[in-house]
Amino acid sequence: MTPPNPKTIVIVGGVAGGASCATRLRRMDETAEIIVLERGPYASFANCGLPYHIGGVIADEDDLLVAKGPLFKNRFAIDLRVRHEALSIDREARELLVRDLDGDATYRLGYDALVLSPGAAPLRPPLPGIDLPGIFTLRNIPDTRRIRAWIADRGAKSAVIVGGGFIGLEMAENLHHLGLRVTLVEMLPQVMPPMDPEMVAPVHACLEEKGIRLALGSAVAGFSEKDGHLEVLTKDGPTHAADLVILAIGVRPETTLAGAAGLTLGERGGIRVDDQMRTSDPHIWAVGDAVEVRDRITGAWTLLALAGPANRQGRIAADAICGRPASFHGVQGTAICGLFDLAVASTGASEKALQRAGIIGYEKIYLHAGSHAGYYPGAERIHLKLLFRSTDGLVLGAQAVGRDGVDKRIDVLAMAIRRGATVHDLEEAELCYAPQFGSAKDPVNFAGMIAANHLRGDDPVIHWQDPQLDGHQLLDVRDPDEFAAGHAPGARNIPLNDLRAALGELDRDRPLAVYCAVGGRAHNAVRLLRQHGFQAANLSGGYATYRHVRASAARVP
Repeated sequence: MTPPNPKTIVIVGGVAGGASCATRLRRMDETAEIIVLERGPYASFANCGLPYHIGGVIADEDDLLVAKGPLFKNRFAIDLRVRHEALSIDREARELLVRDLDGDATYRLGYDALVLSPGAAPLRPPLPGIDLPGIFTLRNIPDTRRIRAWIADRGAKSAVIVGGGFIGLEMAENLHHLGLRVTLVEMLPQVMPPMDPEMVAPVHACLEEKGIRLALGSAVAGFSEKDGHLEVLTKDGPTHAADLVILAIGVRPETTLAGAAGLTLGERGGIRVDDQMRTSDPHIWAVGDAVEVRDRITGAWTLLALAGPANRQGRIAADAICGRPASFHGVQGTAICGLFDLAVASTGASEKALQRAGIIGYEKIYLHAGSHAGYYPGAERIHLKLLFRSTDGLVLGAQAVGRDGVDKRIDVLAMAIRRGATVHDLEEAELCYAPQFGSAKDPVNFAGMIAANHLRGDDPVIHWQDPQLDGHQLLDVRDPDEFAAGHAPGARNIPLNDLRAALGELDRDRPLAVYCAVGGRAHNAVRLLRQHGFQAANLSGGYATYRHVRASAARVP
């Protein structure tokens, strides 16, 4: 039986949040009138694939369309109105003022429930010359057309990318594939700003190996034109010439409509919502890149422009509108970026985020484990950092970089964080193993073992960044040829196999900081030393981490 008063639900904006909300609503309520207003020409497209279409990896533009107009109408009976812009909200009357951009006409549209999914807009700061032709941002399919046409029509040979986040790195790779000379300018001394600096040292090395020129710690001051080329001016002096410029310096939530309607905005500038994605108006919900959400680890309000959370928020808003008791429990920022043959991924809090939040009761460990069994061909090194609570080992965050198996490990750790797991759970985790896929002791297990050994006092860790390291004897237990090829300043070399016989040569009154290549031999050395009465700690991650820390420190202006 059809209810006497079916709801009218209007959704402003499509893509991940809005489109997911619309289709979920239809599955929950067959009688509702569902109207989706999309300012652009497409309501549901894969914006994460845009850089790869520019680079030719995704050859056909149609492949970017997740759901086309007829699908909304024929399968879901959804009234999709593309090129229709919501101009204002009359909250008292529960009406929208809408403009048909093609017909240049306005009309009023009533609603019982309203969902805002306006997304976020690329930042375009008011710098001199910012509006010169050839300076682009990337948000939608029309943007890809403009960039591709500019490259083809001008025969572009060089590009400057401003910003070293996800879009900046993906555009660097794809423009490189097109044969352009690429310079990446980033205000901070590292790319991938959310990650900890030592963890992106392999990323910097990869970019430079591919011929990408890095200008880190360099803020853009403006743009100019000279001899038919663009010039990117920086505050520290250097000028970078280019045939086109991509601005990838971040996004800001689209809150103009919500703000004008008097909806509460948060301290980060996004729309403030509760755990059912409801705004300060009980008849209006908001989802996606425009909303502020809670960080699951730090508890802080944050903005997170990721498709996964936006999809979940759309579903939760739909359930809430239909009276279901669904809740959104915050974000942990699980994300991955592909860069040439490298993957960079993280979940939970970084060390920087913990410090910003004033959380001091944490510890960290590093490891550099194989992606699968070393005796099976093709194993690659995974550089992994694990953060955990000092008191009980609760997993707080993880970051990983490598050429194989990074996504698998971060996904496991993401679920561990979601379920409130500790490092003791990681060391006991039963993960699938065959030599081409992993190891009997997976990198996730190793991370748990190293952290648990620290908590138990069996193998305490110390770090290359720790100020107290200056008071330690530095002991390198690698073989002499490894030591000769490179070592930390001030280190003494006693190979692990010779250590028992050389105990009398060590100063028992000073603590020892022990390292090897990646940490395994140092673990054995620390156990030996501590049982012989020495104060010994393992320099987490060994010489591999030392090189990453040293490389990241060298880039700080």
